[in-house]
Formats: sequence, structure tokens, C-alpha cells
Amino acid sequence: MPQTSDKLQITEQLLEAVNANNEDYAQQILTSLVPEEIAEILEATPPKQRYPLWVHLTPEIQGEVIGHTNEEVRSSLLQQLDNKEIIELTEELGTDDITDIVQSLPEEEQQHVLDNLSDEERTAVETALSYPENTAGGLMSTDIVTVRSDVSLEVVLRLLRKMGSLPEATLDLIVRDREGKYEGVLRVNDLITNDEDTLVHELIKKKDAIKATTSDKDVAHYFEKNDIISAAVVDENNLILGRITIDDVVDIIREEAEHAQMASAGLTEEEDLFSPPLRSAKRRSFWLGINLLTALFASAVIGVFEATIQQIVALAILMPIVASMGGIAGTQTATIVIRALATGKLGAKNSRALVLKEGTVGFLNGLIWSVLTGATAAIWFDQLSLGMIFGAAMLLNLIAAAIAGAIIPLILNKLKIDPALASGLMLTTVTDSLGFFVFLGLATIILV
Repeated sequence: MPQTSDKLQITEQLLEAVNANNEDYAQQILTSLVPEEIAEILEATPPKQRYPLWVHLTPEIQGEVIGHTNEEVRSSLLQQLDNKEIIELTEELGTDDITDIVQSLPEEEQQHVLDNLSDEERTAVETALSYPENTAGGLMSTDIVTVRSDVSLEVVLRLLRKMGSLPEATLDLIVRDREGKYEGVLRVNDLITNDEDTLVHELIKKKDAIKATTSDKDVAHYFEKNDIISAAVVDENNLILGRITIDDVVDIIREEAEHAQMASAGLTEEEDLFSPPLRSAKRRSFWLGINLLTALFASAVIGVFEATIQQIVALAILMPIVASMGGIAGTQTATIVIRALATGKLGAKNSRALVLKEGTVGFLNGLIWSVLTGATAAIWFDQLSLGMIFGAAMLLNLIAAAIAGAIIPLILNKLKIDPALASGLMLTTVTDSLGFFVFLGLATIILV
């Protein structure tokens, strides 16, 4: 895998070749890259240069590449293709990749693509489309091999020879009963190392299947916990629908990481790097507006103590320190809690213990920093009472920030709101407003 600097150099060389109509050199570069790398280059390419680069790819490669691009880039590319071209690029794809492409198309075009699939593929894609995109049913592939438990290994081997090849990442064959219900797996290693007259049910390995309605996060946790590379997907009646493989899980993990990073700034990981300015501005303006409201609220708190600040100028100098320390403390706790929620390590039974622990951490840090900052403020302004007030405000704000950092993500999660998306703004409101209120309130009571 090329390093970041190498990727940038390759991208620049490729775009230069395309702009100069040097098809031979462009093809030479493209053939040295895997589909994931080409997808990254397309995402890093301005729209005017993206399509000329795209047409240098064969339909087979186009199909593999488009499945690795983010949703907005995929949609923009598909908009420039006619139905015939879309059908061509789906011909060599698995049903999970075809499903991703169909989901990115307008409804009127989806049916046209479905009508041009084989009966088996169309049924598989329609089944996947019936489940939400972020569930096991929406992620699964129907490119699987199933065998009955009551047949011999000889029968299984004849079936495999007739097929000619196995789906990628196949170390297990999925075992079913006569009704198509899941029973377990037959390891390929066991298949080739046992006598041919051995019955499949004698070698079945019990391995849990994943329900089609399972969320993608829970799928990733299951793979991580069990250290597996594939798992069967079943419906509510235990009928086999398909399977999920480790490459799907890697995509989930990458998307979750991107989501967490972008959500912290109120953005979406699906946004095109070069999306139109107006569209980007619309998306970002909502969170800018929310941030403005929280800032106005904090300013209103300061306004209540305007007379106090005018009398004691030192308060204006020290106020941002209280708010900043609270913000950092709250963010540290919120990050831990959001991560624990995302990985399934935090729930109703252990959340109270975590809130208590984080509150204790806030108290201990508050003691340390209240003494240090209070003493510094007293020496700086040669006023012991001001130092004591500053230290007390620091202590209370760090405790409150730690508790808020733990509680806010828990509340948002319970309300089905993404904690990564909204915790930051709510936490800033609490730490800024409370920090100002406590500090200026104490100063008003004691010093004025």
C-alpha cells in the first residue's frame, strides 16, 4: 500500500496523463493500483477531472472501484452513466456490491437494473434491499456455498468440482437441513482430509449465525470477538440468506472511524471532498447556527455579571481559563464514553459506575488544578480572595464537566441521537456557561 506522499504523487501523475490524453501512461498507472486505491484517487479528484479519469477504466474495474467510493462520489459518477453502462459494470460483481450500486440510483432507474439481473441475482438483491443499509441483511452477499447435513463428503466434492471455483474468503461451507435452515459449517480443511463416505453432519462445527436485522456495529463486534473471517446471515426463521466476510467488516470499521472523526465537527463522512460550495455550506450552516446559539447563551451568562466584570478587570482575564479547562475535561470523558458506547462496552448496567468513576476523576483533577491555578491567580493579581474564588470555580467546573461528559452521550444514545454528532456542542454549552456562572457568581458575592 503506497504511503500518503506516494498516493499524492501517483494521483498527480495520473491526472497529468489524463489531461495530456496520454492513454498508455494512464493505463500503466491504473493497472498498478488496486480498486481501493483508484477509489481514493477518484475521491481526491475535482469533478471536472473525475469523469475523464473514470472512462479510462474497464467496466469490470469500474464495478469494483465504485463500490469503494463514498456514497456521494458514487452517486455523482452513476448520474453520468446510462442504464446500459450501469448494467455492464454490475455484470462481474457480487450481489452485495450490486446492492450498493442500486441503493445509490434514483428509484426509477433501480428497477431497470433489477430487471436486467438473473432471477437468482435479482432475488438476492431485492432481499438485501428489504433490510436497512446498516444491518447484516443490507451488507450480506449471497455468493455462498451451502450443503445439506445428510449427504456424504463425496457428494459435496462432486458439487464443488461441478462449480469449478469457490467464492472468495471461503474456508467454511454453510450447512443446512432439508428446509434450508442453518445448522453450522463444514470446514474445507475437514472436507479434504476425511474419508469421502463420511456424512457432513458428523463434521459440523457449531458456529453462530448472524441475524439479518443485526446492526453493522454489532456485526463488527462479533467478528472481532470471535476472530473469524466469515459468518452466515439468517432470517428470523433461521433460514440462510447469505454471508458476511471480513472485507465487509473492514469497511464497517473504516466507516465508523471516519464517521466519528467527521461527526465531531458536525459533518458527514459521505460528503464529497469537492461537492458544490452551496451544498457544503447548507450542510454546515445548521451546526454553525447551533453553535451560535450556545455561544449567545454563554454570552448572556456573562452579561448578567457585566457590572462585576467592570469593577474587577482581572475576572475578564481569568474567565476563559475556567471555561477552557472544563471543556478539555469534559471532552476527555465524552470521548471515553462515546467509544465505549460504540464498541458495546457500556450499557444500562454499568453506566452508573462509569459516571461515578468519571466524577471522581473530575474531583481529583479539580483538586490538583484548583490549587495550582488558584495560587497562580492570587500571586499574579496579588489578591488571595480572587485566587480562592478562581480555584473554587475551577474545582466545581472540572467536576461538572466530567459528569456532563459522561451523562450527555448516555442521554443522547438513549434518545437514539448520535452521541458523536451532538455531544460536543452540548458539552461546550455546559462547561462554558457553568464555568462563567460559578466564577462570576462567586466573585459577585465575595468581592463586590
